[in-house]
Amino acid sequence: MHSKKLRDFVFRLHHYIGLAVGLIAIAIGLTGSLLVFDDEISDFLLHRQIGTITRGGERLPVEVILNQVKTAYANQPSVTIDRIYMSAKPNAPAIVVSRKQESDLAELYVNPYTGVVLGNIQEIFSERFFYVVYELHYSLLAGKTGYAIAGIAALLMCILSITGILLWPGWRKLLNGFKIKLDAHPKRVNFDIHKVAGIVTAIFIALTGFTGFCWNFSDFTKPIIYAVTFTRKPASEPVSVPVPGKTPLELTDQLKTARATFPNAMLGTIYFPRKPEDALSIRFKLPQDDDENGQSYVYLDQYSGQVLRVDNILEMPLGDV
Repeated sequence: MHSKKLRDFVFRLHHYIGLAVGLIAIAIGLTGSLLVFDDEISDFLLHRQIGTITRGGERLPVEVILNQVKTAYANQPSVTIDRIYMSAKPNAPAIVVSRKQESDLAELYVNPYTGVVLGNIQEIFSERFFYVVYELHYSLLAGKTGYAIAGIAALLMCILSITGILLWPGWRKLLNGFKIKLDAHPKRVNFDIHKVAGIVTAIFIALTGFTGFCWNFSDFTKPIIYAVTFTRKPASEPVSVPVPGKTPLELTDQLKTARATFPNAMLGTIYFPRKPEDALSIRFKLPQDDDENGQSYVYLDQYSGQVLRVDNILEMPLGDV
């Protein structure tokens, strides 16, 4: 009797959660599927608009590319360079992100072999398209409120998968759990497809939902992850020590120091300080790193050039991994 009541409760819970998060799950699922192929689709659309970049010898030094961009903004002294992306792909453009106001960003695409500016974000359809897809996926285009709703929906999807596993008819008879009667009533066919597709994807959906919840509620979940994995909480962000009357070091000197830390790595991204106390952050891609842009960082004092912190993806604590 108690077993039947428990099963009825699980069934109702499964049913109501499905109704509650169905439309949200469709939106998040479809946009998530698009984001999986973000790089491939973006590369295809980007090259259709800016043309094909052919490898012509060695890439220009980062400093030369930045000087080209600064020249393009010579009549706009309020514009500053926020960061520059150097892709590991030989036919990809360098992307320079400029900033005029706190929320006013623009991306310039630059040929890394010639320094020619190829276009900006207002002209690149793929960037605008995937920006909308990204915002729809993570926040339902509803800002912080949507971010919370999407996170809660992700957790409910995790619960939905677990209850679906518990209700799966294959636990009684394995063959019935994987049988689809295509000649039955449409309602029965729908149920059969649901039970088979559900059990095949349940673990993946549960993990996707759980990690999505952790992502959107990271302020809440990160301390738990560090506690469970017995990982020390990361130190506060490294900061530069401003020296009165002293200007930041030249980028060339800073890059020499950073490259000495990862001599066999490719330069990925340079994040320039926005404030006098901010550190210069340089991202590298190690040969063993599968991430296209790399996940290892060197933080430097922008005035002294001192290495403040090194994040090596191959030596990260378990909680960070």
